[in-house]
Amino acid sequence: MGIDDFGGGQSDQSDVLVVTTNEAPGYRVEKVIGEVFGLTVRSRHIGSQIGAGLKSMIGGELKGLTKTLVQTRNQAMERLVEQAQARGANAVLMMRFDVTEAADVGTEVCAYGTAVVLVRV
Repeated sequence: MGIDDFGGGQSDQSDVLVVTTNEAPGYRVEKVIGEVFGLTVRSRHIGSQIGAGLKSMIGGELKGLTKTLVQTRNQAMERLVEQAQARGANAVLMMRFDVTEAADVGTEVCAYGTAVVLVRV
């Protein structure tokens, strides 16, 4: 497994800058569009659940579940960027993730932030 299996984030080719900060150095906010979010819900795979249950008895990282969560977060972020672009934004400030259990059948991951139009200063 490579580095991308256990980490994520925005690609270099994205037209929308996504940051967790309130501002982006070298830019000023020209227009605030508002909140945007990307949401996905993933069900648990029975095989990974059994493997995770066994692994939890002896300890250690649950690599299968880690990989699934990375994929889920990346999908939520892709959807966030799509929403921002569709509303005319070129950036999302204050991006955050929220992860919750969805009715005991899966995990809900929501990426959210404030869509804005930035200009270079």
